[in-house]
Amino acid sequence: MDLGELVTPAPLAARLSIPSGPLFFPVTAYGADGAVDLDTYRVHVRRGVEAGAAAVFACCGTGEFHALTPEEFEMCVAAAVEAAGGRVPVVAGAGYGTALAVRYARLAERAGADGLLAMPPYLVRAAQEGLLRHYRELAAATSLPVIVYQRDNAVLTPGSAVELARTDGIIGLKDGHGDLDLMQRTVSAVRTAAPGDFLYFNGLPTAELTQPAYRGIGVTLYSSAVFCFAPEIALACHTAFRTGDEATVHRLLDGFYRPFVELRAQGSGYAVSLVKAGVRLRGLDVGEVRPPLHEPAGDHVKQLARLIERGHALLEEDM
Repeated sequence: MDLGELVTPAPLAARLSIPSGPLFFPVTAYGADGAVDLDTYRVHVRRGVEAGAAAVFACCGTGEFHALTPEEFEMCVAAAVEAAGGRVPVVAGAGYGTALAVRYARLAERAGADGLLAMPPYLVRAAQEGLLRHYRELAAATSLPVIVYQRDNAVLTPGSAVELARTDGIIGLKDGHGDLDLMQRTVSAVRTAAPGDFLYFNGLPTAELTQPAYRGIGVTLYSSAVFCFAPEIALACHTAFRTGDEATVHRLLDGFYRPFVELRAQGSGYAVSLVKAGVRLRGLDVGEVRPPLHEPAGDHVKQLARLIERGHALLEEDM
Protein backbone atom coordinates (compact mmCIF):
# COMPACT_ATOMS: atom_id res chain seq x y z
CA MET A 1 0.00 0.00 0.00
CA ASP A 2 1.19 3.54 -0.76
CA LEU A 3 1.96 4.92 2.68
CA GLY A 4 0.97 8.37 1.54
CA GLU A 5 -2.52 7.23 0.61
CA LEU A 6 -5.32 7.44 3.14
CA VAL A 7 -7.49 4.43 3.78
CA THR A 8 -11.02 4.25 2.42
CA PRO A 9 -13.71 6.01 4.46
CA ALA A 10 -15.67 2.74 4.42
CA PRO A 11 -17.01 1.45 7.76
CA LEU A 12 -14.49 -0.16 10.11
CA ALA A 13 -15.92 -3.65 9.57
CA ALA A 14 -15.24 -3.41 5.85
CA ARG A 15 -11.71 -2.14 6.44
CA LEU A 16 -10.91 -5.01 8.81
CA SER A 17 -12.64 -7.83 6.95
CA ILE A 18 -9.74 -8.72 4.65
CA PRO A 19 -6.59 -7.29 6.25
CA SER A 20 -3.48 -6.74 4.17
CA GLY A 21 -1.27 -7.50 7.16
CA PRO A 22 -1.27 -8.41 10.86
CA LEU A 23 -3.39 -6.54 13.40
CA PHE A 24 -0.91 -4.52 15.46
CA PHE A 25 -1.31 -4.20 19.24
CA PRO A 26 1.46 -1.75 20.23
CA VAL A 27 2.98 -1.64 23.69
CA THR A 28 2.69 1.63 25.61
CA ALA A 29 6.00 3.45 26.00
CA TYR A 30 7.13 4.84 29.35
CA GLY A 31 10.12 7.05 30.10
CA ALA A 32 12.75 6.57 32.79
CA ASP A 33 10.49 8.42 35.23
CA GLY A 34 7.63 6.01 34.56
CA ALA A 35 5.48 8.58 32.74
CA VAL A 36 4.00 7.87 29.33
CA ASP A 37 6.52 8.66 26.59
CA LEU A 38 4.36 9.87 23.72
CA ASP A 39 7.23 10.58 21.33
CA THR A 40 8.55 7.02 21.57
CA TYR A 41 5.02 5.67 21.38
CA ARG A 42 4.44 7.55 18.13
CA VAL A 43 7.65 6.08 16.71
CA HIS A 44 6.54 2.57 17.72
CA VAL A 45 3.11 2.97 16.12
CA ARG A 46 4.46 4.63 12.99
CA ARG A 47 7.04 1.88 12.48
CA GLY A 48 4.33 -0.74 12.81
CA VAL A 49 2.14 0.95 10.22
CA GLU A 50 5.07 1.33 7.85
CA ALA A 51 6.01 -2.33 8.38
CA GLY A 52 2.63 -3.44 7.05
CA ALA A 53 0.09 -3.50 9.89
CA ALA A 54 -3.52 -3.54 8.71
CA ALA A 55 -4.81 -1.81 11.85
CA VAL A 56 -3.58 -0.41 15.15
CA PHE A 57 -5.26 -1.56 18.38
CA ALA A 58 -4.09 1.07 20.86
CA CYS A 59 -4.19 0.80 24.65
CA CYS A 60 -5.52 -2.75 24.70
CA GLY A 61 -4.10 -5.76 26.58
CA THR A 62 -0.57 -5.59 25.17
CA GLY A 63 -0.73 -1.82 25.61
CA GLU A 64 -1.40 -2.13 29.37
CA PHE A 65 -4.88 -0.62 29.27
CA HIS A 66 -5.28 -1.62 32.92
CA ALA A 67 -2.32 0.55 33.96
CA LEU A 68 -3.31 3.80 32.23
CA THR A 69 -5.20 6.71 33.74
CA PRO A 70 -8.06 8.11 31.63
CA GLU A 71 -5.89 11.13 30.81
CA GLU A 72 -2.98 8.94 29.68
CA PHE A 73 -5.34 6.75 27.70
CA GLU A 74 -6.73 9.68 25.73
CA MET A 75 -3.25 11.03 25.03
CA CYS A 76 -2.03 7.65 23.80
CA VAL A 77 -5.03 7.06 21.55
CA ALA A 78 -4.60 10.55 20.06
CA ALA A 79 -0.90 9.84 19.53
CA ALA A 80 -1.69 6.54 17.81
CA VAL A 81 -4.20 8.28 15.54
CA GLU A 82 -1.60 10.92 14.70
CA ALA A 83 1.10 8.32 14.00
CA ALA A 84 -1.19 6.17 11.88
CA GLY A 85 -1.98 9.26 9.83
CA GLY A 86 -5.17 7.82 8.36
CA ARG A 87 -3.30 5.02 6.60
CA VAL A 88 -4.91 2.31 8.73
CA PRO A 89 -7.75 2.37 11.27
CA VAL A 90 -7.06 2.82 14.98
CA VAL A 91 -9.13 0.83 17.49
CA ALA A 92 -8.90 1.69 21.21
CA GLY A 93 -9.57 -0.40 24.30
CA ALA A 94 -12.48 0.32 26.63
CA GLY A 95 -13.18 -1.56 29.82
CA TYR A 96 -13.96 -1.87 33.54
CA GLY A 97 -17.58 -1.42 34.62
CA THR A 98 -20.17 0.06 32.28
CA ALA A 99 -19.83 3.67 33.45
CA LEU A 100 -16.04 3.67 33.10
CA ALA A 101 -16.16 1.75 29.82
CA VAL A 102 -18.47 4.43 28.44
CA ARG A 103 -16.11 7.12 29.69
CA TYR A 104 -13.14 5.48 27.95
CA ALA A 105 -15.22 5.03 24.81
CA ARG A 106 -16.03 8.72 24.69
CA LEU A 107 -12.39 9.63 25.32
CA ALA A 108 -11.38 7.36 22.45
CA GLU A 109 -13.95 8.97 20.17
CA ARG A 110 -12.71 12.44 21.12
CA ALA A 111 -9.13 11.32 20.42
CA GLY A 112 -10.08 10.29 16.88
CA ALA A 113 -10.25 6.49 17.16
CA ASP A 114 -12.10 4.52 14.49
CA GLY A 115 -13.49 1.85 16.81
CA LEU A 116 -13.43 0.19 20.23
CA LEU A 117 -12.28 -3.13 21.62
CA ALA A 118 -14.53 -3.82 24.62
CA MET A 119 -12.33 -5.40 27.28
CA PRO A 120 -13.91 -7.79 29.84
CA PRO A 121 -15.68 -6.02 32.73
CA TYR A 122 -13.59 -5.65 35.85
CA LEU A 123 -13.47 -8.67 38.20
CA VAL A 124 -17.16 -9.61 38.41
CA ARG A 125 -18.57 -12.77 36.82
CA ALA A 126 -21.80 -11.57 35.32
CA ALA A 127 -24.65 -13.61 33.89
CA GLN A 128 -25.31 -13.45 30.17
CA GLU A 129 -28.12 -10.94 30.71
CA GLY A 130 -25.74 -8.56 32.46
CA LEU A 131 -23.01 -8.95 29.84
CA LEU A 132 -25.46 -8.20 27.06
CA ARG A 133 -26.71 -5.09 28.82
CA HIS A 134 -23.11 -3.95 29.43
CA TYR A 135 -22.07 -4.25 25.78
CA ARG A 136 -25.31 -2.78 24.47
CA GLU A 137 -24.96 0.29 26.68
CA LEU A 138 -21.36 0.69 25.59
CA ALA A 139 -22.31 0.45 21.91
CA ALA A 140 -25.08 2.98 22.37
CA ALA A 141 -22.84 5.49 24.14
CA THR A 142 -20.75 6.56 21.12
CA SER A 143 -20.79 6.39 17.34
CA LEU A 144 -17.73 4.13 17.33
CA PRO A 145 -18.20 0.50 16.23
CA VAL A 146 -17.45 -2.05 18.95
CA ILE A 147 -15.61 -5.38 18.92
CA VAL A 148 -16.35 -7.45 22.03
CA TYR A 149 -13.37 -9.21 23.63
CA GLN A 150 -14.39 -12.61 25.02
CA ARG A 151 -12.13 -14.08 27.72
CA ASP A 152 -11.80 -14.82 31.43
CA ASN A 153 -14.96 -13.53 33.16
CA ALA A 154 -16.73 -12.53 29.94
CA VAL A 155 -17.50 -15.67 27.91
CA LEU A 156 -20.62 -15.60 25.77
CA THR A 157 -23.00 -18.36 24.81
CA PRO A 158 -23.79 -18.75 21.09
CA GLY A 159 -27.22 -17.26 21.80
CA SER A 160 -25.69 -14.18 23.41
CA ALA A 161 -23.34 -13.80 20.45
CA VAL A 162 -26.38 -13.80 18.18
CA GLU A 163 -27.92 -11.01 20.24
CA LEU A 164 -24.72 -8.98 20.00
CA ALA A 165 -24.55 -9.53 16.25
CA ARG A 166 -28.07 -8.05 16.05
CA THR A 167 -27.06 -5.00 18.11
CA ASP A 168 -26.42 -1.75 16.27
CA GLY A 169 -22.81 -0.71 16.62
CA ILE A 170 -21.35 -4.12 17.52
CA ILE A 171 -19.39 -5.50 14.59
CA GLY A 172 -17.41 -8.44 15.89
CA LEU A 173 -16.18 -10.83 18.56
CA LYS A 174 -12.56 -11.34 19.56
CA ASP A 175 -12.00 -14.70 21.25
CA GLY A 176 -9.37 -14.95 23.96
CA HIS A 177 -11.05 -17.93 25.63
CA GLY A 178 -9.80 -20.64 23.30
CA ASP A 179 -12.70 -23.08 23.33
CA LEU A 180 -12.89 -24.11 19.66
CA ASP A 181 -16.07 -26.12 20.16
CA LEU A 182 -17.76 -23.03 21.60
CA MET A 183 -16.41 -20.84 18.80
CA GLN A 184 -17.63 -23.24 16.12
CA ARG A 185 -21.10 -23.25 17.65
CA THR A 186 -21.00 -19.47 17.95
CA VAL A 187 -20.01 -18.95 14.32
CA SER A 188 -22.69 -21.41 13.23
CA ALA A 189 -25.40 -19.80 15.39
CA VAL A 190 -24.66 -16.28 14.18
CA ARG A 191 -24.46 -17.42 10.56
CA THR A 192 -27.87 -19.04 10.95
CA ALA A 193 -29.77 -16.51 13.05
CA ALA A 194 -28.05 -13.20 12.22
CA PRO A 195 -26.47 -13.57 8.78
CA GLY A 196 -24.29 -10.66 7.77
CA ASP A 197 -20.73 -9.43 8.06
CA PHE A 198 -20.10 -10.09 11.76
CA LEU A 199 -16.33 -10.37 12.32
CA TYR A 200 -14.40 -12.90 14.39
CA PHE A 201 -10.88 -12.56 15.73
CA ASN A 202 -8.48 -15.04 17.28
CA GLY A 203 -7.36 -13.12 20.36
CA LEU A 204 -5.35 -15.77 22.18
CA PRO A 205 -1.83 -14.78 23.25
CA THR A 206 0.59 -15.40 20.37
CA ALA A 207 -2.40 -16.14 18.16
CA GLU A 208 -0.29 -17.37 15.26
CA LEU A 209 0.26 -20.68 17.06
CA THR A 210 -3.47 -21.46 17.18
CA GLN A 211 -4.40 -19.75 13.93
CA PRO A 212 -4.41 -22.96 11.82
CA ALA A 213 -7.16 -24.29 14.09
CA TYR A 214 -9.10 -21.02 14.01
CA ARG A 215 -8.86 -20.83 10.24
CA GLY A 216 -10.51 -24.24 10.19
CA ILE A 217 -13.70 -22.70 11.58
CA GLY A 218 -13.50 -19.65 9.37
CA VAL A 219 -11.73 -17.18 11.69
CA THR A 220 -9.05 -15.48 9.60
CA LEU A 221 -8.43 -12.34 11.68
CA TYR A 222 -6.01 -12.46 14.59
CA SER A 223 -4.02 -10.20 16.89
CA SER A 224 -0.24 -10.34 16.63
CA ALA A 225 1.84 -9.33 19.64
CA VAL A 226 4.95 -10.66 17.85
CA PHE A 227 4.44 -7.91 15.27
CA CYS A 228 5.50 -5.43 18.00
CA PHE A 229 9.10 -6.66 18.02
CA ALA A 230 9.48 -8.91 14.95
CA PRO A 231 7.22 -7.47 12.24
CA GLU A 232 9.13 -9.27 9.50
CA ILE A 233 8.38 -12.66 11.07
CA ALA A 234 4.75 -11.78 11.81
CA LEU A 235 4.17 -10.46 8.29
CA ALA A 236 5.75 -13.55 6.70
CA CYS A 237 3.51 -15.79 8.80
CA HIS A 238 0.43 -13.74 7.93
CA THR A 239 1.26 -13.94 4.24
CA ALA A 240 1.79 -17.69 4.49
CA PHE A 241 -1.61 -18.15 6.12
CA ARG A 242 -3.28 -16.01 3.49
CA THR A 243 -1.65 -17.73 0.52
CA GLY A 244 -1.85 -21.28 1.85
CA ASP A 245 1.92 -21.67 2.10
CA GLU A 246 1.86 -24.48 4.65
CA ALA A 247 5.59 -25.13 4.43
CA THR A 248 6.37 -21.61 5.65
CA VAL A 249 3.61 -21.76 8.28
CA HIS A 250 4.99 -25.01 9.69
CA ARG A 251 8.58 -23.78 9.62
CA LEU A 252 7.71 -20.61 11.54
CA LEU A 253 5.36 -22.33 14.00
CA ASP A 254 7.83 -25.12 14.76
CA GLY A 255 10.99 -23.03 14.82
CA PHE A 256 9.83 -19.73 16.29
CA TYR A 257 6.25 -19.48 17.55
CA ARG A 258 6.08 -22.70 19.58
CA PRO A 259 9.40 -21.98 21.36
CA PHE A 260 8.26 -18.41 21.96
CA VAL A 261 5.00 -19.60 23.55
CA GLU A 262 6.95 -22.02 25.73
CA LEU A 263 9.22 -19.16 26.83
CA ARG A 264 6.21 -16.92 27.44
CA ALA A 265 4.77 -19.57 29.75
CA GLN A 266 7.80 -19.25 32.04
CA GLY A 267 6.45 -16.15 33.76
CA SER A 268 3.15 -14.57 34.75
CA GLY A 269 2.40 -11.50 32.69
CA TYR A 270 4.97 -12.40 30.05
CA ALA A 271 2.31 -11.98 27.34
CA VAL A 272 2.99 -8.27 27.88
CA SER A 273 6.37 -7.90 29.57
CA LEU A 274 8.22 -10.32 27.26
CA VAL A 275 6.78 -8.53 24.24
CA LYS A 276 7.95 -5.21 25.64
CA ALA A 277 11.40 -6.69 26.22
CA GLY A 278 11.39 -7.76 22.59
CA VAL A 279 10.70 -4.18 21.45
CA ARG A 280 13.65 -2.98 23.52
CA LEU A 281 15.85 -5.72 22.04
CA ARG A 282 15.06 -4.36 18.59
CA GLY A 283 16.41 -0.95 19.57
CA LEU A 284 13.42 1.09 20.75
CA ASP A 285 13.43 1.95 24.45
CA VAL A 286 9.76 1.71 25.41
CA GLY A 287 10.56 1.35 29.10
CA GLU A 288 9.44 -1.33 31.53
CA VAL A 289 5.96 -2.57 32.35
CA ARG A 290 4.03 -0.95 35.17
CA PRO A 291 3.08 -2.87 38.34
CA PRO A 292 1.49 -5.25 39.03
CA LEU A 293 3.27 -6.71 35.97
CA HIS A 294 6.99 -7.34 36.32
CA GLU A 295 9.98 -7.54 34.01
CA PRO A 296 11.08 -10.91 32.61
CA ALA A 297 14.17 -12.59 34.05
CA GLY A 298 17.46 -11.72 32.40
CA ASP A 299 18.01 -15.25 31.13
CA HIS A 300 14.56 -15.24 29.55
CA VAL A 301 15.39 -12.01 27.72
CA LYS A 302 18.56 -13.61 26.40
CA GLN A 303 16.53 -16.59 25.22
CA LEU A 304 14.16 -14.21 23.48
CA ALA A 305 17.06 -12.52 21.69
CA ARG A 306 18.22 -15.89 20.39
CA LEU A 307 14.69 -16.76 19.32
CA ILE A 308 14.37 -13.54 17.33
CA GLU A 309 17.63 -14.36 15.57
CA ARG A 310 16.34 -17.86 14.87
CA GLY A 311 13.11 -16.47 13.47
CA HIS A 312 14.93 -14.24 11.03
CA ALA A 313 17.15 -17.15 10.01
CA LEU A 314 14.02 -19.15 9.21
CA LEU A 315 12.91 -16.36 6.88
CA GLU A 316 16.26 -16.58 5.07
CA GLU A 317 15.67 -20.28 4.44
CA ASP A 318 12.80 -19.41 2.13
CA MET A 319 14.91 -17.14 -0.08
